Amino acid sequence: MEFKEQVIKYKGRVVFIRLSMPSFNRTLKHYVEDEACFMFVNQGEVGVRSPEDYLKLNRKTAMLAKCLNYFFEPTGDSDACKDGIESVGIFLYPSLVKDLFEFDLSLSSYRVDYNVKQVQVDLLLDHFRSSIDILLDHPELVDDQIIKTKLKEFVLLMTKSQEAPSQLDFLAALFHPHETEFKSVIQQNLFANLSLEELAALTHLSLSSFKRKFKEVFDESPKKYLNRKKVERAAELLRSNNDRISDIAYDVGFDSLATFNRNFAAEFGKSPTEFRVS
Repeated sequence: MEFKEQVIKYKGRVVFIRLSMPSFNRTLKHYVEDEACFMFVNQGEVGVRSPEDYLKLNRKTAMLAKCLNYFFEPTGDSDACKDGIESVGIFLYPSLVKDLFEFDLSLSSYRVDYNVKQVQVDLLLDHFRSSIDILLDHPELVDDQIIKTKLKEFVLLMTKSQEAPSQLDFLAALFHPHETEFKSVIQQNLFANLSLEELAALTHLSLSSFKRKFKEVFDESPKKYLNRKKVERAAELLRSNNDRISDIAYDVGFDSLATFNRNFAAEFGKSPTEFRVS
């Protein structure tokens, strides 16, 4: 399967997209002008790493995401992804909502305490997915009226499935990000093998601002703090189970055994093998 992208646009903006690819590495989904997203997975399995959550998505589970940065990641399940990945995305924007519904989102104070949420794909959502697939397969059928009808249908389905008081309330909450504490983002992603640049992206900061903020919060440089926490966790695992040292190194977020051994010895004064024996 080669990388393939099919899109449907409304007033110059992508509202429906289907992506097909044989495999992928960790990929950043950038925050874009208050864009909210819903994603189906037609084939394979995809991990989503947000500032405070990690979700696994497949054909039975979809994602509802507010306007924030998050990563798509391979889940490591080679069997689930042996035939490649295919996903279908639906995008909403405040200006588009105003055009569709003539809602004033400021009139609702309804809020929800998540930024990214896993959604079970029930029968109605599965039928909706199929209808979008048909439009993506046959773009000659698509006009502005059909797009508006399908977007309104989607909002109605999600309002009911998320048990929001009204469509206005669902949309108002969708475009109001839940505040995430800097410290919580770091703690949630300690062992995820993220680079400093990737961690900075999850906090919506530039690398230089991220390093300054990190020093303020933890009173330590990010590299030193993260490496220390990883080897401390590795030490716990070396004491409590008989997993291979290389597996433990990767589990706590090191990308090579040599780097793990070097950092472990610097912290504990002995190699992981010597530590386990002692």
